[in-house]
Amino acid sequence: MRLSGVPGRLALPALALAAIVVLLGATPSTQVFAEPPAGTPAADPEGGSQSLREQLEAAGRGYNDAKARLEVSQAHQIQLTEATHRVEAELVRLDAEVDILSVTAYKTGPMSGVVALLDSGSPQTLYERARALDSRVRSNSRLLRELSQTTQTLAGKQAALDAETTVERDQLAEMDKRRKAAESALAPVGGTSGTGPGGGTANANPAPRAPDGTWPRESCTLPDPTTSGCLTPRTLHALQQARAAGFTHHTSCFTNGSWGEHPQGRACDFAAQANGFGGVATGEDKAYGDRLAAWLIANTDRLGVLYVIWFRQIWMPGTGWRAYTSGNGTPAGDHTNHVHLSVQ
Repeated sequence: MRLSGVPGRLALPALALAAIVVLLGATPSTQVFAEPPAGTPAADPEGGSQSLREQLEAAGRGYNDAKARLEVSQAHQIQLTEATHRVEAELVRLDAEVDILSVTAYKTGPMSGVVALLDSGSPQTLYERARALDSRVRSNSRLLRELSQTTQTLAGKQAALDAETTVERDQLAEMDKRRKAAESALAPVGGTSGTGPGGGTANANPAPRAPDGTWPRESCTLPDPTTSGCLTPRTLHALQQARAAGFTHHTSCFTNGSWGEHPQGRACDFAAQANGFGGVATGEDKAYGDRLAAWLIANTDRLGVLYVIWFRQIWMPGTGWRAYTSGNGTPAGDHTNHVHLSVQ
């Protein structure tokens, strides 16, 4: 064998070449792994930088949280609108009863009840008329009180509806802000609109959310079944749901490092090949990666997907597919041998 670039093109024995490969930390070109090496890497072997990862996480998390709050607000608005309609109908009924009461009072006059009592004729008649008068007074008081309370309830519902409308407007503005932030962060590494896979089926079991609809922050506390590391509960859930959906090719999640989602147990690399991270995916391996990426995207709201990277493109909830050219020219860096999933 010959080592190009050495004066005289000096031939080296295969054993010596293998030793140089080991010393230099090179990896045979036929087997490119997605996992970064142990320790603290100076750069992400999957492409990108610490700054880019932090910007994408902030933009994606902010967008997802705003979208979740928006959906909760919209659902609350529907409930408030229905309740408001019911109160309005009740108010119409009470108004009609009060109108009848007013007309009756006008026709009979304020002294009619007293006159009826004085003209009773007997103690028994007086008693019965007194009871009837008391009942009418009580009924009228109840009706007026109910009318007042219903009017106040309606005002409260309308104020709450106005408040939810403000929340909706604010969250829409926040989503737009986060979308623009993601596009700005992606601009130096491509960022142009892409045409990645879609059409997946949303059939994953939803992961637990916070009461306001957002994804609560989680720590790396559960064993990672793909490595000796750990995963957050939501990432493990996403991995298990992907496997349940039939995506069972080789997967690796946790890696050592000081930044990015992998060291936090919030990311997984799904190999396109069945048994490991190889070269550029083609044929059925490429189709497998397309199906997996589409499935993850379709289940974003169920799994808390932050972003998906596949075949030199990145998908985020606020931007859709965008070109992603920050790779290092390897199948791992260009994400042409595995689908990367980051979970919020």
